[in-house]
Amino acid sequence: MDHIGIDVHKTQSQVCILSESGERSEQRILTERVRFGEVFGGRPGARILIEASTESEWVARCLEELGHEVIVADPNFAPMYATRSRRVKTDRRGDARTLAEACQLGAYRPAHRTSDAQRLVRADLAVREALVRTRSRYISVVRSLLRREGLRVRGGEAKSFGRRVGELEVPTPLASALEPLLRVLEEVNGQIDRADRELAQRVREDPDLRRLTTLPGVGPVTATTFKATVDDVERFRGAGQVSAYLGLVPRERSSGEKQQRGRITKAGNSRARSLLIEAAWLILRGKRSDTLALRTWAERVAGRRGRRIAAVPLARRLARILYAMWRDSSSYAPGLIRLPQDQAA
Repeated sequence: MDHIGIDVHKTQSQVCILSESGERSEQRILTERVRFGEVFGGRPGARILIEASTESEWVARCLEELGHEVIVADPNFAPMYATRSRRVKTDRRGDARTLAEACQLGAYRPAHRTSDAQRLVRADLAVREALVRTRSRYISVVRSLLRREGLRVRGGEAKSFGRRVGELEVPTPLASALEPLLRVLEEVNGQIDRADRELAQRVREDPDLRRLTTLPGVGPVTATTFKATVDDVERFRGAGQVSAYLGLVPRERSSGEKQQRGRITKAGNSRARSLLIEAAWLILRGKRSDTLALRTWAERVAGRRGRRIAAVPLARRLARILYAMWRDSSSYAPGLIRLPQDQAA
């Protein structure tokens, strides 16, 4: 069987083929379905290694349809690059060659390939996030232009911003300038409301999501993002792996008897991580009785390191709880929360 490494890029991809006889051939092709079909369609089944990236899933499926075995590899697995020459480490030819050799040696770690259902959910969440960011940018622009005239919009929810602007006596020239932005904001609000209704419907229809939203601070967006990011709860051996996968664990540089920890790794999905930290802040600032144990524990951490730091280990704890709830098909139960008694966060 031939072993092939493909360094996939947005427009062009580098291909390195190692044949059974030991011969090596390389070429650069356009990253297009038609071109992949021309190059790989007539070949005997081969094992192909590509790195996980934005394009990796459709490329992998395209090659699998052509009869090849495709491995999507974790690019953070250092041994996969052991044979790469320092002289060509930034050269696409060197990367494709390295992938082909790693494929031949088996020196790779397969990356998780998201299920079709959760890929669609991730797309919906990405669209909603883009709409929310657009609304935030437009609101900032409107506020800035109003402040130039000494006008301030009273506080309130983002979806009611246009109505609150209408309460002000805005000079006619400025009102005309703001009108296009306010019209777009109204449309964006409608699209966000529609996305939120669809998320709420998804939660009602999915027992796992319904249980996840019983955790205080976790709403439909956070629960759906968490499930779409984790995708398959069975692929993790424990809650610690989930918090590490979400980048919520501290970096560690330890040697001998000395243990040194730094900031969190911030690996994985940044949106899921930020939503969990927002949920942690809701608990820290709230007074709900069913979060007393979590809040008390986080306040002990805050007493030593500050509230901003405390929100991160609390978010890590929430990720662990969500994982356990999903794994055990259980709802949030405050009495079952077990928190560390030592001073480590």
